[in-house]
Amino acid sequence: MSATCPAAVVVLAAGEGTRMKSDLPKVLHEICGRSLIGHVLEAAYALSPEQLVTVVGFQSEQVREHLSAVAPQVRTAYQAEQNGTGHAVRIGLEELGGTVDGTVVVVCGDTPLLTGATLCKLAETHSGDGNAVTVLTAEVPDATGYGRIVRDGANGAVTAIVEHKDASESQRAIREINSGVFAFDGRLLAEALGKVRTDNSQGEEYLTDVLGILREAGHWVGAAVADDHEEIAGINNRVQLAQARRTLNDRLLTEAMLAGVTVVDPASTWVDATVVFERDAVVHPGTQLHGSTSLGRGAEVGPNTRLTDTKVGAGARVDNTVANDAEVGEGAVVGPFAYLRPGTRLGVRAKAGTFVEMKNASLGEGSKVPHLSYVGDATIGEQSNIGAASVFVNYDGQAKHHTTVGSHVRTGSDNMFVAPVTVGDGAYTAAGSVITRDVPAGSLAVARGQQRNIEGWVARKRPGSAAAKAAEAASRETDGTS
Repeated sequence: MSATCPAAVVVLAAGEGTRMKSDLPKVLHEICGRSLIGHVLEAAYALSPEQLVTVVGFQSEQVREHLSAVAPQVRTAYQAEQNGTGHAVRIGLEELGGTVDGTVVVVCGDTPLLTGATLCKLAETHSGDGNAVTVLTAEVPDATGYGRIVRDGANGAVTAIVEHKDASESQRAIREINSGVFAFDGRLLAEALGKVRTDNSQGEEYLTDVLGILREAGHWVGAAVADDHEEIAGINNRVQLAQARRTLNDRLLTEAMLAGVTVVDPASTWVDATVVFERDAVVHPGTQLHGSTSLGRGAEVGPNTRLTDTKVGAGARVDNTVANDAEVGEGAVVGPFAYLRPGTRLGVRAKAGTFVEMKNASLGEGSKVPHLSYVGDATIGEQSNIGAASVFVNYDGQAKHHTTVGSHVRTGSDNMFVAPVTVGDGAYTAAGSVITRDVPAGSLAVARGQQRNIEGWVARKRPGSAAAKAAEAASRETDGTS
């Protein structure tokens, strides 16, 4: 373990978050593709800690279930009663054996904008200065409501953290505030927690009291100042949640643009932290990119498109489309107004066009489904064309069945392919056909009734109607009579 890699990180996530007014624990609310605590853990991983424990409390089983899914290596400690931040840290240390040799970093589970770089700066300052405690602080434009950092004017040491309500007029002028994120000497932390009292208005154990205890014992208390005060913002209500989402989204888009991605309108573009871009990708207004979505080099997406867990190949174009767990090959074209459901795979230069829905279907290289069609549970080979208004009839009321269309096939408009059925390579099908049997390679399939014209039907069955009058006029014109 290096000097700056902490022995442990303790994440405080036991609170209910009553101001969220939600049945969901506060730390499980999501922004940009991760829960609040998920973002905090991602930042904590940058420290490469030997141990990481999350203190849970309110709806602990739900939080534990989430953690087991997104961070199974993280240990949890249960705080049955929320008796303050000091008590929560003590519970976390007990899970780790009571006393930890080395640095212990304490972070809050509701600070999703906190970065790994800032935590590393905190750990480096703590180690480099030989502090007993190092508090992460920030200079803010308006410090109202925050705990002020009071320093020794001679050496810069932190002498106190004074809450706003208790601050003097001169202290309220201080703009450096406490973030609630700390680095401690593990052994000194354990000793000091045993001395924290509860004789305060809340009857709770305050973690900030540790600073005074250690300072009175002659230990050095220092600070590391965050470069961006927005990083330390905690989330207490839905307004702050939305503000944090906007801030993080802007940060992600800025990173993408600086890496060579064109984002036409960042204000209307939303991305998750897990989205991957390659250079020269273009994102048009009204686009949402979620989950493991990736855009290849020169891919163009939007406007008004939502992609979730979807891979878009280099040079592909996706326009006014919703896609979920789909793959769009290099140079392929999707939309406008297409819907790609899970399991859809488009090959190189394939096309799923206007008002096309596909599900669990693969479209081979250069093949096209240009418009007004549903393709479900199907495999289509290379360089084939599916006529307009075609439906792959895959469901018999109990089970789904598969359709296979070969390569270089031309199917007519308004075809129904009743699965299971196979259309062989190079085959054609006539417009209006209902294909219920396999079509051999190179064949023409015609599956429709013969047309029969019943002359005079309108005049007999709809006498006096507009249609009858139009037909009579047309007949006179054809006969040359007036």
